Amino acid sequence: MANTFESESSELNALESWHRAASAALPGFDWQLKRIGDAVCSLSSSEPSILFNRVLELGSAGEPELEQLIRIREFYTAAGIARFFLHVAPWRKSENTEERLAQAGYEKYRGWMKFKRGTGELPEVRSDLEVRRVGPERASDFAAIAGAAFDLQASSQPVLAAIVEATGYQAFMSFDGCQAAGSGVVFIDHDVAVLDWGATHPDFRRRGGQTAVLAARIRAAEEAGCERVYTMTGEAVPGDPQHLYSNIQKAGFSEAYLRENWIPTR
Repeated sequence: MANTFESESSELNALESWHRAASAALPGFDWQLKRIGDAVCSLSSSEPSILFNRVLELGSAGEPELEQLIRIREFYTAAGIARFFLHVAPWRKSENTEERLAQAGYEKYRGWMKFKRGTGELPEVRSDLEVRRVGPERASDFAAIAGAAFDLQASSQPVLAAIVEATGYQAFMSFDGCQAAGSGVVFIDHDVAVLDWGATHPDFRRRGGQTAVLAARIRAAEEAGCERVYTMTGEAVPGDPQHLYSNIQKAGFSEAYLRENWIPTR
């Protein structure tokens, strides 16, 4: 698992930066980050998506204990959150972890695959869409495309729009003329970059926009001095075409590790 620990910590740094920006811009939106032991619990009663309701860094300081797992579940239950993801990185598990998770009232769900690549040799781009970095003037367009693609509530789009100006982030969009077509961000964390929120409006699919936005963000990471780039998507399962999964691999990413997701037992 060499060089994969940084992916988890950089993902947390990205979330914390976005949270600070969103909290400053929209103080009425309920989104909090709370530490329970070594775990960082992201909770929002305003947005039910698991992208807001999830637990990072569990097991980063030691083997997860039953009491900690129960306290995490109680934290979400008290806020009326019935469903959240508890991320479990493979190297942070022991032979007792799954048994303790089950005892605390969790069950395994579909995991997220983490991918990794260097910054050299950009993917070949064949697209008639123009890609450029955007700022606050396009934040609402960015949030409309990415928010819809990731099934966020319309009321949460202003929160996602705040990511465009969050520290460490660069936002990119593809365009057909002046019409917004796709989205994506890169978070720069020293020599590590994290790609997220890649999406294409349904009207502009199959025009190479996703690859073009990927390439632009990898180039931005290289220009910022990054040496490694990470991204992720849902694990491949039978019956799911996984277009994003294959596009990520075509862009030069290799599978780094499968991170398990555990949810409260129904």
